Amino acid sequence: MPSNRTDYVVLGMLSLGGGQSGYEIRKAIEQSVGSFWGESYGQIYPSLRRLSAEGLAERKSPAAKPSKRRQEYAITESGRAFFREWLRLPFQNDPPRNEFLLKLFFGGEAGPQVSIGHIREVQRRNRQMLDTLHEIEADAGKNAWQEPHRRYWMLTLNLGIVLTQTALDWCNAALAELEGVANRAGDEVPAAQTSARKTGATERNEGVRP
Repeated sequence: MPSNRTDYVVLGMLSLGGGQSGYEIRKAIEQSVGSFWGESYGQIYPSLRRLSAEGLAERKSPAAKPSKRRQEYAITESGRAFFREWLRLPFQNDPPRNEFLLKLFFGGEAGPQVSIGHIREVQRRNRQMLDTLHEIEADAGKNAWQEPHRRYWMLTLNLGIVLTQTALDWCNAALAELEGVANRAGDEVPAAQTSARKTGATERNEGVRP
C-alpha cells in the first residue's frame, strides 16, 4: 500500500470524479491544494503507475479520440476505500524549517534594518498570496462547485485567507516596532560585534555563534 504521500494527493484528485490525465492532475493541484501543499510534479506519473499496479487506480479510455500518449486514470472502489481510511488517520505535519523565523530570532546580531528588510519581503509575499486566494474565492462564487466537496474547499480557502491576513497584520506591527528601534538606536552595531572587534576576533576566524 502507498507510503509516498504523493499517492494520497493523486488519489484525492482522482476521487473528485471523472478520468484525469497526469497533466490534468498537476493543474488541479496547482489550482487547489498547491498554496499549502508543495508537491513534486515529477512524482505524479510514477504515482499513477504505482496506484494502478496496486489496484487503487485504473487506466481509463477517454471518451474523445485519444491524443498522443494521453492516458486517463480513475480511482477504483478499493482506492476510494483506502483513501477514506487514510483521511480518518490523525494528521502529521512535517516539522517546520522556516529560515525567515530563524534569521529573525538571531536578528539582534545584524541590527534592525536587516530584519526590517526580511519582514518587508514576507509582507510582499503574503500580499501576493492574499490576492491569489481572493481570486480563487471570486471564481468559486461564479462557478457552482459540486456538492458535497464545495463546503470543504471553501473552509480550506477561508483558513488560508485568515492566516495570510493575520501574517500581514503581524508584519505591520513588527515593522512599526523595529523601525522605532532603528530610529532610536540609529541602527548601531550590536554590542556583541563591538566586543568581538575589541578582542581581535573576526567572523572569518570564529564565525557567528548563538
